[in-house]
Parts: sequence; structure tokens; C-alpha cells
Amino acid sequence: MKKSKLVLMVLTLSIVLFSGCSRVPLEPKGVSDEAKSFNLPPEGKSGLYVYRDSFVGQALKKDVWINKKCLGETSSDVFFYETVKGNHEYKLSTESEFSPNVLAIKMKSGKNYFVRQYIKMGLFVGGAGLEEIEESKAKEDIAKLDMAIKGTCSK
Repeated sequence: MKKSKLVLMVLTLSIVLFSGCSRVPLEPKGVSDEAKSFNLPPEGKSGLYVYRDSFVGQALKKDVWINKKCLGETSSDVFFYETVKGNHEYKLSTESEFSPNVLAIKMKSGKNYFVRQYIKMGLFVGGAGLEEIEESKAKEDIAKLDMAIKGTCSK
């Protein structure tokens, strides 16, 4: 009997944790629409799109950093766009349950890069991971999202 109550309590907590919806501050629609035009970055720069579109973990907000500098805090169905120095390696990181997850990308000038943040189940709370996504798939995903305001991390 005690075991079934514990299972029910964990299941209920999981449903609440992973099904709610949490939002972050958003850019005006015009700014978002401009970024969705996917123009190539200026000379000597690379464009970086980071997005989150996962259904799992909608109640969670997760920070994203570029070389330990806050890009912003994500919630479900948002993206960021940042121009960075081209021909340089960047380390993108995001929160996990016990430690940050890091993705290193060598970015060439004149090119856009696309990274998806995804939520994964953890022991106590959901963690996050990062993966580089092929351009056409990422553009299709980002077209449905809103652009979040950069620079607001929780830590």
C-alpha cells in the first residue's frame, strides 16, 4: 500500500513538473520576424540560433550560455539569435540536474548555426541538453517559435 502511494505521488509530481507552461520575456513580433528571415550574418561574423521546442518540461526554464556569458533563459517554444565573431570555437552550455552540458562548435564566418536545447528527465528535476541541428529542419522548427529577450539568466 505504501509503495503504491509513493508511486502515485511521484507520478503526480512528474505530471505537474513536466506539463505546466512557463514563459520568459519575449521580443516584439517585428524583431522575431526579422530574425526568422535567416539572413546571413555580417562579414567576419557567424549567426547563432538557439531554440527550444520540446513538449517535455514546459514548466521548466533553463539558462543557456556562450563561453560562460549568459545568452538567456529558455522556456518552451522560444529561440534566440546572436551574432558572434566568425572563425572561432564557442562552447555553449546549459543546465542539467547535476552539472552543465556543453556543446563545442567551430563557427565559420558568413554562416548561420542552429542549436536545439532539449529537456531530459532527471532524478529530481529535468535537465537540459544541446544538439546541433541541420539548417532546413531548424528553420522549419524556429518558424513556429517566438524570440526570447537575451541576457536574462537565473544564475
